[in-house]
Parts: sequence; C-alpha cells; structure tokens
Amino acid sequence: MKISASIYSDPSRPLPEVIADLVAHEVELLHVDCNDDPTVFKDIATIRSLCNLPIDLHLITETPENYYALLEQHPVEYLTFQHESLNKPLQLPASIRAKKGIAVITPTPISIFEAYSDFDFILIMATIPGQSGGQFDRFNFEKIRHFRKQYPQKSIHVDGGVNAEVSFILRQMGVSTAVSGSYLFKASSIGNALMNLTKRSIGSHFRVADFMIPLSETPHFDLHKASVRDILLCVEHGNMGVAMAIDETGTLCGLVSSADIRKGLIKHLDQLSQLTSTDLMNPTPLTIQEDCSVTELLQVIKRSPFAVLYLPVTNAQNQLQGIVQFSNLIKAEL
Repeated sequence: MKISASIYSDPSRPLPEVIADLVAHEVELLHVDCNDDPTVFKDIATIRSLCNLPIDLHLITETPENYYALLEQHPVEYLTFQHESLNKPLQLPASIRAKKGIAVITPTPISIFEAYSDFDFILIMATIPGQSGGQFDRFNFEKIRHFRKQYPQKSIHVDGGVNAEVSFILRQMGVSTAVSGSYLFKASSIGNALMNLTKRSIGSHFRVADFMIPLSETPHFDLHKASVRDILLCVEHGNMGVAMAIDETGTLCGLVSSADIRKGLIKHLDQLSQLTSTDLMNPTPLTIQEDCSVTELLQVIKRSPFAVLYLPVTNAQNQLQGIVQFSNLIKAEL
C-alpha cells in the first residue's frame, strides 16, 4: 500500500523543508489538498522544482473547469474531485492525463461511482473532511469491502484517521493508497511513522467483526445436506478458493479449500465414486473469534506453522460469522 503524505499537515515548517524530509524518507506520493484555492498551484510548481515524486491532488470545488488550464500548465499524476462539491457532470479535456478519482465522504454511498466508471479510483474520506487527526469511522470498512466486490479492477484510496492499526486493516482489505497527515508528522519521526503504516500494527481499537467479510458474503454449505458436487460448486462460485462447512445450527464444522479438494482427489484416485464430503474437508481449520483485536489476529497468524490465506471467524459458540481473507495484502502492495 502506498502512503500519500499530506504536505499541509506540518504548518510549523516551510514547504521546502517538509518536502525534503518526505523525499529523504522515500514516501511514494505527495498529497496536496486544494479547497477551491488556485494559489495551491504555486506550491505544486515549488514541489516540481524540488523533487520528482508523484503529486496526488485533491480538488474540492464547485467549478472544476476553472482549474483545467492550471492542470494543463502544472500536470499532476493523480487527480481527485470531491463528489459532494460537484453540481454538474465533469467534462475533462483530453489533455489532462492524470489518473482520475472521485472522493466521497462517509455518508455518501459508493453507488455514485457508476457515474464515474471510467475513473481509475475512489477516495474514501474516512473522517470529517478538513479535520486533522480525526478518528477513522469503522463504517467505511463496509464501504471498502462493497466497492472492492463491485469494482474489482478499480483502486481504492483512503484519507482520514489512518494510523498503524487502521493501515494494517486497509492493506488486508486491498486498499492501494492511504493518505496520511497528522499521524505522519506527529510521530517521533517520519521514518518511524512510515514503518508503522507499512509494516506494523500497533494498538487494538478495532475488532475482527469490524472488517471481516460477513457470513452473507462467505461461501458456506450445510455439511449434512451438501453433496460432493454441491461443495465443489460452492467453492467455485464463491470466488475465494474456499468454502466453510457448517451444521444446521450454524456451527463451524470445517473448511474446504482448493488444496483440500486436491488432497481428497489424490487419496481416492482409484475410487472416485466413493469420495464423500468429509474427504474434501479440513475439520480443524485455524480460526479467529469475532471479538478478537487486530493484535490478537496478528498473534494467531504469527503462531501458525503455515501460511495463512484466510481465517474463518466464529462467535463464542463456534458459530460461523464470516471470514478474513489475506490475499488482498499482496494486491495492496502492487
């Protein structure tokens, strides 16, 4: 996951000093907020004279057409428009070649992206816009998950409340870019903050239930009613490479992955007609409870003797509640 450093979050130092510090610590993007202020482009010109880092411009205005000439004169690599400020369709000139995104605040549904389906990404504002150091609104985990499912080929950017713990969850969910401001500059050093945002997880404010894929979206079947064919189709149509086995009470009985299917087939190659549903299932999968913290989740993963691609999530009665999937951790680094 790329970190886009918000350049105006350190007002105590002159811009050239801030940029030099960010360049020295090898941030990937420089985030520039423009709240209907054309003078911001003077800062963009200054940045261009100091470094060649990609510029991530967030434009908040009712009249974006007033900025097209400035964007042609001062091209940026990423250009985001704030949806709530727009009162008419965007008509961008072809000369503006930046990757384009639309930003939405927490109450705005992701369905608005349909009008911008030719854009490259969505920017989810996870705190109150303009509020430095605000707390991440956990409702946005659900928005991220739904957007990822509906637009798997589009990128997701997040701005607001991104600390070390939130960063880990966002990486796990496949977010490609996180904007960081106050967390980055208020740390003991930018280098330490960047390490926390990209490598570690600190603290346990959120629970697994806050960001898991819920049961309604988790491939699962009734072990006592499903045939071998039913199980294979559940894994195939679930698009996760895995399906959960439960009983009539919803209690988790096991897990069927593509690897488990392969093992079951190899074991019964000479007698495939005798293959049963239990032959395809791992009856003792690694699990995590829904009220566990992010720290506890990481401890479970670290203790595992094998690579963890997904974890069934259960409640205190061992009933299946959902799943945590880790394949997006790899996607988020691309």
